Amino acid sequence: MPALSKLKIARPTRGARWAAILAGVVLAASAGGAVADPEAAKTPGLMLPSDFGWTPLNERGGIARYGTGFSDPPGGLRGPIHQDPKYPLRGNETRMPTPSLGNWQDPILKPWAAAQMRESNEQLLSGKVGIPFRAQSQCWPGGVPGNLLWSSEPMYWIQKPKEVWLYWQRDQIVRRIMLTDQHPKDVKPSWFGDSIGRYENGELVIDTIGLAANKYSFIDDFRTPHTDKLHVVENYKVTPDGKFLEVLVKVEDPDTFNEPMYLVKRWRRDKYVWAESFCAENNIDPFNSNLVPPPEATRADF
Repeated sequence: MPALSKLKIARPTRGARWAAILAGVVLAASAGGAVADPEAAKTPGLMLPSDFGWTPLNERGGIARYGTGFSDPPGGLRGPIHQDPKYPLRGNETRMPTPSLGNWQDPILKPWAAAQMRESNEQLLSGKVGIPFRAQSQCWPGGVPGNLLWSSEPMYWIQKPKEVWLYWQRDQIVRRIMLTDQHPKDVKPSWFGDSIGRYENGELVIDTIGLAANKYSFIDDFRTPHTDKLHVVENYKVTPDGKFLEVLVKVEDPDTFNEPMYLVKRWRRDKYVWAESFCAENNIDPFNSNLVPPPEATRADF
């Protein structure tokens, strides 16, 4: 696997200068490569064709069919929550691994968060819950940064002069990033919060606040919780060979963590035939695993 390129945590600044577009998607006509979207043509920097997506990779660099979360960051930064050492991972790309059991004794966790993760692990170990809850698998939005961990289907990008769309084939989930330097004064909590972005030194830097805290919103696949004080900064960068996309994520939540936490995720560039994925139609529990029910749009979430 190519070595993880060094990423720099960029701090939000006013009037940051746009640099290269890192993972853009434009809708190009098949004849002559004409750009179908005139607004996209105005976007500066590198433009990549729309006939590819990004395949998520696991911590070992393989296809993330069965991943456990984020990888460690470079440079000795404080990394993510890992598997409980009492239950080491087993398995490979073709066999189910040990269930995701987070290390609830990690010193980065505040007492309430550690207690909640311990209870979640105990439910799995006791058999009360047969499959650990993963938001996207039951049609719930994965949030930020949790939705980056969806392993079964690709993600795509659309870039325009004033905004960027990050979207997943899974249930056609879309996250919008406004290319501005300030959040609105009054941010209403939501699944994906309010994201603003800028291009800096060849990276896309995304700053997100307003992430709603609820029983289905987690940081990672270990069901690490958070509060509404969660603040996430993502630095996206394409490797020099253009084959891989990687992100360094900074997570801060003073009511959940004792210090900032840094997470890494990687994807591989691949060609796909876009497929429609309707998650909520698969609203069954075939193995009686006491799954969380899919959401119903009887009222607004927030």
